[in-house]
Amino acid sequence: MSDSSSSKLGFFFSDHHRWLLQHVQRRLRNHADAEDTAAETFCQMLTSSIDPDSIAQPRAYLSTIARRLIFDRHRRRQLEIAYLERLAALPENLAPSPEETALLLEALTAIERSLSGLPLPVKKAFLYSQLDGFSYAEIARRLDVSERTVGRYMTQALRQCYLSGAKP
Repeated sequence: MSDSSSSKLGFFFSDHHRWLLQHVQRRLRNHADAEDTAAETFCQMLTSSIDPDSIAQPRAYLSTIARRLIFDRHRRRQLEIAYLERLAALPENLAPSPEETALLLEALTAIERSLSGLPLPVKKAFLYSQLDGFSYAEIARRLDVSERTVGRYMTQALRQCYLSGAKP
């Protein structure tokens, strides 16, 4: 990165950081999460290699990135809560270790990210198959669709995982 690019980013950061932090904190109502989200927003901007001078509406641009990050954070938390609730229902001798739990949460987050954008029934079919080990017949019964439809859902979900680089 050249000195001029670094200088532009520095000015962009100093011009908009305080506003972004306040904007995000109003949405999250948590200073620590707001700081993390603001920092992630600027990191994403850095990795995108966008020239700050080319951004016509910097606050709208930053707000869009931050909103997406807030949504991702919320979705991750919901996934973690659902997973931890299922773990709590397991007998203690079957519960994974804290290290295994962290790895499983990371894998679930990657799978969830790779399935984003797919219709809910497709996601459910995939998760019933991969996490619960249900047969296509059982999935079809739970989703009130045909087994053939479940097969199409699975093909769609597996294709999405393959294209995103996730390993089911």
